[in-house]
Amino acid sequence: MPTPKSNVAFTIFGLDIMWYGLLIASGMMIALLIAYKRAPKHGLDPEKIYDIGLYCLPMAVVGCRLWYVAFHWDYYAWDLMKIINIRQGGLAIHGGLLFGIGTGILLCKRWKWNPLNAVDLVVPGIALAQSIGRWGNYFNQEAHGGPTDLPWAIEVGGELVHPTFLYESIWCFILFFVLLYIDNHRQFYGQTCLSYGGLYSIERFFVEGLRTDSLMIGPFRTAQVVSLTLIVTCSIAYIVLKKRATASSVIGVIDTSAVSGKSEESEEESDAGVQ
Repeated sequence: MPTPKSNVAFTIFGLDIMWYGLLIASGMMIALLIAYKRAPKHGLDPEKIYDIGLYCLPMAVVGCRLWYVAFHWDYYAWDLMKIINIRQGGLAIHGGLLFGIGTGILLCKRWKWNPLNAVDLVVPGIALAQSIGRWGNYFNQEAHGGPTDLPWAIEVGGELVHPTFLYESIWCFILFFVLLYIDNHRQFYGQTCLSYGGLYSIERFFVEGLRTDSLMIGPFRTAQVVSLTLIVTCSIAYIVLKKRATASSVIGVIDTSAVSGKSEESEEESDAGVQ
């Protein structure tokens, strides 16, 4: 792969707009649009998806940054202003998922939405956003692996290395379509989001092992520890929820066709339809 000529996308009024931020922002907006378009399939009001975006997207960025900073505190402790400078990178997806989805769940509780149903809605778009955002690492020359002589290697610092950002981008792009299929044939609430948690974590565990800039917990790579935890947790939750659905005799493709998701006679009726 060719080495990027610059990490600056364009300059406006003397301010450099970095590819890193542009790609991440684009991915988030596309994910939000996908959730908006698919909300009626989940029996949810599309207009409230924008409200979710206004709260969850900023919190996701904050979570990404805080997670990264927490594991590089020795560097940031001496200059706290560097914490808010994310133009050169320094975001960790697990922190973003924790803060973003956590904020969404709180909103679901407020609106009396089924949280699992709502998270099922957004995770396919999240996977696509990750696929797009990973190319920001390419322009920043970061999140790469160790030396390799593979034909798709990227040159960083005069050395050919694994383009681990590319591996994850391809996986998440495929995962986007897999999750759409799962979501269109859901048998229980939570099936899509648990599939995302498990399938993404499988890829992340192995690709993280190739990286040279991993966040660490003692001798362990943080992302691998989190990935293993999610694989086990999501697998157990998947089995439990599927058995519960079977025991309740409600298993089968979830039908939300009777709910328009666009205009309800009252907010209370809309809320009741998605419990």
